[in-house]
Amino acid sequence: MSTSRLLSHNNRSSEDLAPDELPHNEAPPAENIELQIFRRNTLGTEPLDHVLVTDDESDDSDLDETYLLYTAEETNRVIKRFDRYLVPFLALLYMLSFLDRSNIGNARIAGMEADLEMSHGQYEWLLTAFYITYILFEWMALLWKVFPAHAYVAVCVAGLLLARAALGIAEAAFGPGVPFYLSFFYKREELAFRTGLFISAAPLSTAYAGSLAYLLTSLSTGLAPWRALFIIEGWPSLIAAVVAWWYIPDGPGDAWFLKNEEERQIAVIRLQGHSRRQRRMSFFKAATSRNVNSGRFDWREVMIALGELQNWLTALMFFSCNVAFSSLPVFLPTIINEMGNTALASQALSAPPYVVAFITVILVSYFSDRLHSRSIFVINCALAGAFGYGVLAFAPQLGLSDWKWRYAAVYFAASGIFSAIAIIIPWTIGNSESAEGRGTGVAILNLVGQCGPLLGTRLYPARDGPYYTMGMTICGGFMLAVAGLAFWLRVMLAKENRKRDEDYLRRARGQAEAGTYVPGEGKGFRFML
Repeated sequence: MSTSRLLSHNNRSSEDLAPDELPHNEAPPAENIELQIFRRNTLGTEPLDHVLVTDDESDDSDLDETYLLYTAEETNRVIKRFDRYLVPFLALLYMLSFLDRSNIGNARIAGMEADLEMSHGQYEWLLTAFYITYILFEWMALLWKVFPAHAYVAVCVAGLLLARAALGIAEAAFGPGVPFYLSFFYKREELAFRTGLFISAAPLSTAYAGSLAYLLTSLSTGLAPWRALFIIEGWPSLIAAVVAWWYIPDGPGDAWFLKNEEERQIAVIRLQGHSRRQRRMSFFKAATSRNVNSGRFDWREVMIALGELQNWLTALMFFSCNVAFSSLPVFLPTIINEMGNTALASQALSAPPYVVAFITVILVSYFSDRLHSRSIFVINCALAGAFGYGVLAFAPQLGLSDWKWRYAAVYFAASGIFSAIAIIIPWTIGNSESAEGRGTGVAILNLVGQCGPLLGTRLYPARDGPYYTMGMTICGGFMLAVAGLAFWLRVMLAKENRKRDEDYLRRARGQAEAGTYVPGEGKGFRFML
């Protein structure tokens, strides 16, 4: 956006000038302006994405004007560019990432155990090794592309264990870290759908893994099918690494796919006002800063976030989901195989539940954003997952021993787990006012939540087949816990919102009596339920 459009005025003094026009010894004036809150509550009729700025508190009458910074059409154009260029590529990276971690389940029934003379306990350690390093090395986010294709060279269990541990080191923090990254491009009421598009790549990759495993297992090649599986599913990650190095922008102000400086400034300005510190930024700084999180890091916000109960509750939800999330893809082919199907049929049958989960995640996240609601969707998705696991656990007692009933229950389990995770992550991010708070919330989410797979990957010992009652019961119980925690958090946040509403109304009445009331001023932050 050109500077002349941002500050159109006939008689501009030095205080009117944008920062790039100021002398080097002058700084932009500090104007305590809330860009969108004031406009929304005073004019009311304008679309949310019209940002109007006034400075009633300024002593300079020359600045006592209203400026139209951008229109709804312009901001929609920017959002569509993010949707078109950024989200699909990040989803592709996650699809490759999840494919690399979960294809070991398909490799297992493709002959890996027999070729490496592997016991069931050793297979469990292969799964656990990934998550141990995944937790310990969360500061590394992009090296995951280097290791998966090299798993095919393993000639013993130790070699494969090393490859899995290396993959865990390089993949750490990538999954929950990307929704946090997206929060610098989208408002919180836009974030769940984009997170859903990102998370939906996980079931899509698992469906692709099952279909590809079926193809490779049915073909005769010079390599063992499980080795061919690691090669074909691993090497695309190396290609993605080269592209990702320059493709992913640091923030909205650096997005190469935005057409011009005007679109980059719109991308930054429209997100201002989501934090206490950012609401105090001057208009000039908001209009010209390259990225949303361009201010000084505030450690006070970190301490506040560490003490907020909602961050720990969502972390416990994430932990509970991950118990089931981590075990389902790596054990599902085996479970289907032990329902009485051949290894080849099991590879094919492991794909459809994830296709349904892929569609469900997108629909759930879309309506979560449209309705501005998180808890209702988490609760219902968690209950659906618990229902699926309940049927799988107690199929004989329910008279549902036929494999088709148990296979149908897998659809509920897969759709419930993936959809709940797709909402929990943006719920955590959206209920923090500051960038530091969002980052701290994601860190808590990761550190607590990623411990879930340490349990989940050890719930299906071979001796429990074919029903695996213990593992299914535990996963179902954790999904019920997710529903309970989500309900608790909803009640707690609703109570806090009511308290803030009452405080605001009390202040507003006092201001109205004094004749100083401005509608919406000082209303503050409200939690999304």
